[in-house]
Amino acid sequence: MAVLKRILNFYINSSVHVALSVYAMTWITLIEYGIAYDENTLYFVFYASITGYNFVKYFGLAKFHHRSLAGWLKAIQVFSFLAFLAMCYYAIQLEVKTIVVLSILGLITFLYAIPILPKKYFVDDKKNLRQISGLKVYIIALVWSFTTVILPLINNNIDLNFDTAIVCLQRFLFVIALMLPFEIRDLNYDSLKLGTIPQTIGVKKTKWYGVVLLLVFVLLEFFKDGVSNSILISVIAISIITLVFILFSNKMQSKYYSAFWVESLPIVWLAILLMLG
Repeated sequence: MAVLKRILNFYINSSVHVALSVYAMTWITLIEYGIAYDENTLYFVFYASITGYNFVKYFGLAKFHHRSLAGWLKAIQVFSFLAFLAMCYYAIQLEVKTIVVLSILGLITFLYAIPILPKKYFVDDKKNLRQISGLKVYIIALVWSFTTVILPLINNNIDLNFDTAIVCLQRFLFVIALMLPFEIRDLNYDSLKLGTIPQTIGVKKTKWYGVVLLLVFVLLEFFKDGVSNSILISVIAISIITLVFILFSNKMQSKYYSAFWVESLPIVWLAILLMLG
């Protein structure tokens, strides 16, 4: 049992789980637009997510403790390097215009982690986007929406239109909703200066905020030029499931409540859509 727990912890801490979620949402876009399984884009997104998330999470630790890294962190560093190599391999398979968009997302990720910006806008002595009051959840949602919607469409030469803007907005709102249980969980650990959503409006109002986000997420489906029954049903289903997780989230939630179960919801959404298809 202890071995299985260590494997699960490595699976979560090495960002494989979150990468599968980004991969799942990208595949959802391909299905929604009737695009065949795009191995290059999907695998790039998967490995890039591992690389990017681990860079953001562990840059500071590796920077200040590189001579005495714990065994688990060394293993994650090696794993991340292999993921980076795989990411580079699939990156050169992508269209040039896709790589241009990727460079913008890469810059955002870099600024999110590296302390190089003016100190007066940030918390404590840090100077990265991650520490700007209340901004973290929106940066993550923006990157996810562009990664899972714009990248696969551009790489498959699909014209961006009004429906694309709606899908991007839906993903943006959905990811913010997904982040709320994490924000509630971290109330016990986050500095009050961070200005997270539950710190600003309280846990109860945060949950109502999630209700509104998911309601708009569903309603936006009816503003598209063509409403697919399978997409609509999957959107309603995943909204209900996500809402349940938001409503039951609290500051004392279990270790895996958000890190595993909530993070699994994009994968559940994909599973629902595949079953309906």
